[in-house]
Amino acid sequence: MAEPFDGKNILIVDDDPDILVAIEAAFKDSGATITTASDGNTATTKAQDAGVDLIILDAMLPQRSGFLVLEKLKGKKPRGSKPYVIMITANTGKRHQQWAESLGADGYINKPFRMDRLIESAKNLLAKG
Repeated sequence: MAEPFDGKNILIVDDDPDILVAIEAAFKDSGATITTASDGNTATTKAQDAGVDLIILDAMLPQRSGFLVLEKLKGKKPRGSKPYVIMITANTGKRHQQWAESLGADGYINKPFRMDRLIESAKNLLAKG
């Protein structure tokens, strides 16, 4: 699984510890450096400090929502620029997806999701850059 992930920095952000552990385990042997955060403020700080290539970002977070994190990190950057962001959420409906995409999300996956779908999305985004 390594090639597109070798040397990449991935930030996983979710307030559910089980989801954090599961996603982290899925990327464990990928060759990427994995960092985690469980709230929006910590995610924003880590993303700005760490030279992150990809963020897997929950929409609903304590302290600062994933949408506000996304706006802060991608707001003034051109579409398709790093850090790539895959928004994961239990929010159903197109309105939230359209909002995330308008803020610069590069991918949007509804919970529950298959881990291979997340990994494939991450692979495709990192292969671009």
